[in-house]
Amino acid sequence: MKKNMGSADRIIRIIIAAIVGILYFTDTISGTLGLILLILAGIFVLTSLISFCPLYAPFGISTCALKEK
Repeated sequence: MKKNMGSADRIIRIIIAAIVGILYFTDTISGTLGLILLILAGIFVLTSLISFCPLYAPFGISTCALKEK
């Protein structure tokens, strides 16, 4: 897999996932919405760790810094 996520994108996703996790485990968000957001947060963390977003690929989006030759 070719990386298509830059550092800023990865950091933002990790921060959002952490906020959702904190809100879920402090019972600020709960129920079905809480579970859906927690699963989405897990996906954000996973995609951040591998630096690849499957939704970016079909659209040709890349937030990686361009390498000059």
